[in-house]
Amino acid sequence: MTSNTKTDTEMLRIGLVSISDRATAGVYEDQGIPALQAWFGAALSSPWQMETRLIPDDRAQIEQTLIELCDQAACDLILTTGGTGPARRDVTPEATLAVASKEMPGFGEQMRQISLKFVPTAILSRQVAVIRETANHAALIMNLPGQPKAIKETLEGLKDADGKQLVAGIFAAVPYCIDLIGGPYIETNDGVCKAFRPKSAIRTK
Repeated sequence: MTSNTKTDTEMLRIGLVSISDRATAGVYEDQGIPALQAWFGAALSSPWQMETRLIPDDRAQIEQTLIELCDQAACDLILTTGGTGPARRDVTPEATLAVASKEMPGFGEQMRQISLKFVPTAILSRQVAVIRETANHAALIMNLPGQPKAIKETLEGLKDADGKQLVAGIFAAVPYCIDLIGGPYIETNDGVCKAFRPKSAIRTK
């Protein structure tokens, strides 16, 4: 586990799961986890720590990993990369839904809207987001793209040359979602991604 600051009772615990047969076998180097680590390092201004896993496209192993990160490692947010297309080995959405207590369809819808700005094949993506709840803990689990550029665009959205937001990224809604499921209060660097909360949910320093 790696962290960017000292232990804190309000520290966000993030689980990152890269799902790829070839990266697991060493055919090529995984790019998803390093891209996410770099993005969170720039985007978060509140305490966080991270658990990482690199696993093959195996549904049972994906399910087991997601359960372990939520139930044992107590991750508040779990992100997967890879395995969300229509190919036979792409089973990440099925595994994610299998461990879910409830589905959060808005995240998947917005991810596809962002990707459609670039490629028409974005409609082939089956990315989902869910909440997993246990008696003592809950986690938001989201399927992300596998490429670093697409990961960044999906999380922070699209901006024009002047930095004006053109399409909202999905992470703007994540901090408030984590609030609602009982997780830590997440603060972001607005220059990267401005978290949105209702006024009544914003903490004053």
